[in-house]
Amino acid sequence: MHLPTIDQEELLDFLRGLLDTPSPTGYTHEAIQYIQKSLAEFPEFHTCLTPKGALLITWNAGKADAPRALTAHVDTLGAMVKEIKSDGRLRLSRVGGMPWNSVEAEGCTIFRRGQPPLRGSILPVKASVHVYGKEVTELKRDDENMEVRIDAPTGSKAETQSLGIAVGDFVAIDARVEMHHGFIRSRHLDDKAGVACILIALKTLWRAGLAPFQKTYALISNYEEVGHGGSGDIPGEAKELLVVDMAAIGEGQNSDEYHASLCLKDSSGPYHYEFSQRLRNLAEAYGIPYRTDIYPSYTSDGSAYWRAGGAVPVALIGPGVDASHHYERTHVDALISTTQWIMAYLLSEKTG
Repeated sequence: MHLPTIDQEELLDFLRGLLDTPSPTGYTHEAIQYIQKSLAEFPEFHTCLTPKGALLITWNAGKADAPRALTAHVDTLGAMVKEIKSDGRLRLSRVGGMPWNSVEAEGCTIFRRGQPPLRGSILPVKASVHVYGKEVTELKRDDENMEVRIDAPTGSKAETQSLGIAVGDFVAIDARVEMHHGFIRSRHLDDKAGVACILIALKTLWRAGLAPFQKTYALISNYEEVGHGGSGDIPGEAKELLVVDMAAIGEGQNSDEYHASLCLKDSSGPYHYEFSQRLRNLAEAYGIPYRTDIYPSYTSDGSAYWRAGGAVPVALIGPGVDASHHYERTHVDALISTTQWIMAYLLSEKTG
């Protein structure tokens, strides 16, 4: 059995553009628009926004007695302005599980209401070695000791306020995308890599004159990093849900950067056994290399869907991503394998 060839350049170009489009949870509309625009040339893919601002893609092809749903999330880690300090710098409230040490000295963008964004840097409150000496390394990296230095003239709370910055403004962390020798190094591969795999799988099938065996929904969710992205936007007629999210790499894990992985269990418990085994069989039938793994400090939109009362089988696949929630990296081989796996699933006849 053969699958249509994936345009690797298109995959990487789409992913780079998506990574360079800021989308911290709660401020995802620009990334959603980027995805929606990329589908404009495909009239068969109907798109609409859900009430929560997620993007629902519908492909009305194939049978409609057991529709299938895919999901990946476009929201990323980020922050919001918690306080404008007396010296004009900003104290932040984190959005999602972002460790402070992972973003120290990183550039960021502050989104002001009704005005162009401003740039800044995330720094510890004691950053200069020549002033603070060993305190720089000993200072605890926490909400109280980290701040944003704004790239605009300000030295007081009033001056920062005059710039149009207010409590509650969103702050996006720079992705810093680089691609070398097949590696993609960037923040926010969790889960923009999964989004790219779904979009390219759909486009590749369409261009090859192929269609899913069942009517297909693809939800690009926008609140996964805070735990409820997939809880309410999966269409009720879907008979099963395939989640595409990153596979975590580290000591004790079976995943790596070169393979797609099948998550059999995470901190919310096991995923659906029969569905997972069917995905394994499909990968082996099509010669798609994969790993299986368990993630003890991980949940997904599939977990949110089940907790909200979703009552259909859920399985989870995705590309291996090193240093998750830090400065992440994956390899194009993992992206290709994940995209192939999605296509194999959509073409397969068995459901349930």
